[in-house]
Amino acid sequence: MSKKLHIKTFGCQMNAYDSERMAEALQPLGYRLTHEEEDADLVILNTCHIREKAAEKVYSELGRVRLAKNARKRAGRNTLIAVAGCVAQAEGQEIVARAPAVDIVVGPQSYHRLADLVAEAEATGRSVIATDFPAEDKFAHLPERATAKGKPSAFVTVQEGCDKFCTFCVVPYTRGAEFSRSPEEIIAEVEGLAARGAREVTLLGQNVNAYHGADASGRSSSLANLIMRLAKVPGIERIRFTTSHPRDMDDELISLFGEEPKLMPYLHLPFQAGSDRILAAMNRKHTAEDYEALIGKIRKARPDIALSTDVIVGFPGETDEDFAATLALIRRIRFAQAFSFKYSARPGTGAATFENQVPETVKRERLTLLQSLLDEQRHAFDRQTVGRKLKVLFEGKGRKPGQIAGRSPYLQAVHAEGPAELIGEIVDVDILAAGPNSLHGVINLEFAWREPVQAAV
Repeated sequence: MSKKLHIKTFGCQMNAYDSERMAEALQPLGYRLTHEEEDADLVILNTCHIREKAAEKVYSELGRVRLAKNARKRAGRNTLIAVAGCVAQAEGQEIVARAPAVDIVVGPQSYHRLADLVAEAEATGRSVIATDFPAEDKFAHLPERATAKGKPSAFVTVQEGCDKFCTFCVVPYTRGAEFSRSPEEIIAEVEGLAARGAREVTLLGQNVNAYHGADASGRSSSLANLIMRLAKVPGIERIRFTTSHPRDMDDELISLFGEEPKLMPYLHLPFQAGSDRILAAMNRKHTAEDYEALIGKIRKARPDIALSTDVIVGFPGETDEDFAATLALIRRIRFAQAFSFKYSARPGTGAATFENQVPETVKRERLTLLQSLLDEQRHAFDRQTVGRKLKVLFEGKGRKPGQIAGRSPYLQAVHAEGPAELIGEIVDVDILAAGPNSLHGVINLEFAWREPVQAAV
């Protein structure tokens, strides 16, 4: 009998990938996705612990879901509630103690067991908690990707965990040590996605450029080598990867930006702060000069590359001079995109115990100044594309009737009037204008239709 599943995903792209895999893992139990939370037999909150007050936001969400669960119970229908992801890993038993309506708590390394956990919760009527770090490879225990037609752009996790232990970050505690999947396993997954209609894959990892998966012969494969192999998969025309760490950005990978046309000219490379004193306190193991020199090498390999970054303001002990150094570095480098945050302490991390915590009012003021500068640079980059012809992969319908929407090689959102038949195609678009959050263009109708990729029989 078919059951309905609703997944609400918070945070990063890896969580989006995990949500897809959880849905696939539950298909053997008869669960099918629904957008209507109040109609779901199983509601999963796939959580993220990066943002400020992440746990409290989850508990607030659980209060609302509990009301829907009670309403369904009065109507004679049962509902299971599961909390997954990094908050689940960090909070564990505390979630059930504070929110007794929760039936399942499952960490990021255990969601391959989700079908068994659901069956146990249904059979026993008791809460089930799985937040250990099992020895088995979870990817080897997940079902094959669904064979139905999928999206033109897909995420593929290739690496998980982190060994860097930045003092502000919970990832080593919620995702565990660095782990890389085998290249053969990844290639097989990408081949399946291509057969379903994917034209673009984004390789995901907490430190994706630290990828070192062992191939069938036991030899370690670099991320650059993996990308070169994936570029040969029929149907895949675009490859991206995120998130990278400056310490793992090697010359082989940098050179690939200028050598492999399927590797898109976009790189997310967080630097976090422009002050060497703050970088040292963060345990980043690079200086502002190191980062700037690295950007110089990357731009030499691919001059038009769109650079993205993460920046934290208000780290403990950050002075006005430290913050000024961050602004100065941003002005020198110039970013196409950026994600910026106020520092907030995460329990268990080194910086949570540091003295000289920056007042909230100061953090807010600095974040406003920072975001103003970053927005200025983003708009400047977008304006540089006006008048150019860009190849756009259309991924779905646009905001207005008759519009379709997609992404440029630089990951910019692009809207244009065009038929829905172009969704899934890479088309030349003349860029006419740059709006606050997207580009607008006109489709060049002199494009060639591609041969469809045949699924394996």
